[in-house]
Amino acid sequence: MSKLQSATDLPDKYLSALASANLQPLWPSLRTLISHGAPARSSIPMHWNYPQVRELLIQAGDLTPIEKAERRVLVLCNPGLGIDNLQATPSIYIGLQLILPGEDAPNHRHSPSAIRLIVEGTGGFTTVEGERLPMEPGDLILTPSGLWHEHGHTGSEPVIWMDALDLPLIYYLETSQAQEAPLQHAPIRPDSSQTKFRRAGLLPYSQLHDRNPYPMLRYPWKEAREALTELAGATDRDALVQLAYVNPITGEECLPILGISALMLRPGESADLGRRTCSAVTHVIEGIGSSEIDDNAFNWNPRDITVIPPHASCTLHNQSSSKPAFLLMVDDAPLHRKLGFYREYR
Repeated sequence: MSKLQSATDLPDKYLSALASANLQPLWPSLRTLISHGAPARSSIPMHWNYPQVRELLIQAGDLTPIEKAERRVLVLCNPGLGIDNLQATPSIYIGLQLILPGEDAPNHRHSPSAIRLIVEGTGGFTTVEGERLPMEPGDLILTPSGLWHEHGHTGSEPVIWMDALDLPLIYYLETSQAQEAPLQHAPIRPDSSQTKFRRAGLLPYSQLHDRNPYPMLRYPWKEAREALTELAGATDRDALVQLAYVNPITGEECLPILGISALMLRPGESADLGRRTCSAVTHVIEGIGSSEIDDNAFNWNPRDITVIPPHASCTLHNQSSSKPAFLLMVDDAPLHRKLGFYREYR
């Protein structure tokens, strides 16, 4: 294959004429934009130790009142992408958010979609479109694009959750915006996860042909953990125990860009996730273990967060010989599938 001509091989006068006309030759940059073999990648494998981040987040609670923050969040930044860009992966934003007893985070809606994974504390809640959703550790709560949502806290201890948004992509498309409105003051009553969608395979008859893109906004961890444990009992030892969070009516992934799944590693188990085109972030709900991502190794404990860049190989290890480990994974596989280039390499 012939070597492409570089820009330095072109006359300065010609390059100046191109620049004055707001033009650039493609061929000197062609292999950067569309590489042969593995794609060019700036993001790197990363790991955040939760106690270290938590200490700084609690300090933020002392330093910044909620009225001055709107959302009190520390953003987990991938240095390969530049820490000022607020990206964990090219398309995924990850933050840890703190709300203190008695606080309200104002009601707003925005173009990026978000999930909230509750990390610690009780008494917090999120209200989405008039439905009040209690926050318990491990619970997954959706705040999809364009839906009004707010946060509150009626308990007595700090509540912390992990935010995951498709913000980097939406911002890149120059369509990131938000609106504010008064608090919703939703009534306290069971949400849809406790009433309409209690059992897999069963729907309220009136919703049999409903195409609501977001009928269920809270996925309790208690039920996800139980489902993983029962699935493990019926899964071969060399097969991955993994459940996808989906729309209970359509069976499709619950958000259009971000995919969410829960994994269980049985005692002493190692799971080779292979290499995928998409990027991913893992959060440890229970257990101790390690991740091998390309040539990097990270030990993890409960509540730690790890980034798997696009096209990176990844193997997870449960370092306990007696207890399972449970992790939640957020990835951008739905986006890759819609765009038609999602691939898995084993």
